[in-house]
Amino acid sequence: MELFEQALAFALQAHKGQKRKSSGVPYILHPCEAAAIAASLTDDREVLTAVMLHDTLEDTDATIEEIRDQFGERVAALVQGETENPHPELSREESWMLRKEESLARLREADADVRIMWLSDKLSNLRSLYRLHLQEGDAMWEHFHQKDKAEQERYYRAVINCLSSLSDTVAYTEYIWLLTAVFGGDHEN
Repeated sequence: MELFEQALAFALQAHKGQKRKSSGVPYILHPCEAAAIAASLTDDREVLTAVMLHDTLEDTDATIEEIRDQFGERVAALVQGETENPHPELSREESWMLRKEESLARLREADADVRIMWLSDKLSNLRSLYRLHLQEGDAMWEHFHQKDKAEQERYYRAVINCLSSLSDTVAYTEYIWLLTAVFGGDHEN
């Protein structure tokens, strides 16, 4: 089985039964969409494999050892490059800001492949936010660990500011458009 197909099978099993909290659609659609976005940015099979697996460490029982054993050291390192420290001593609500700040600090130092993963993941998330915003308006923030729209906006704007090396891509342009559609204003910070 090709590496990417193996990752799809792994992700399907790991995310089995999970739903997106805001829409209730099968969770696996998110890593699939993120991988499709990444495929518009790179043809590197290990990067695409890592994108398919990007949420397995945070949201499933999968371990970094399993990923390393099945997909290799580089894929494991890429997945870790986008995995948040869970801070299990705090609730998801209490740790939200800390997790985001730590992740942004790592993103600022990340290589091009990890940046592609971030853009792919966050663009998929913004697409979901946009659809939810059309349905619920600002009431949608009640679905999330961080309910403050201004904090969500600050985070999504900080992400795109870290990804300026990808500013010549369609994915980056779509991210900017969706950022404005969901949060208003322009894309400048």
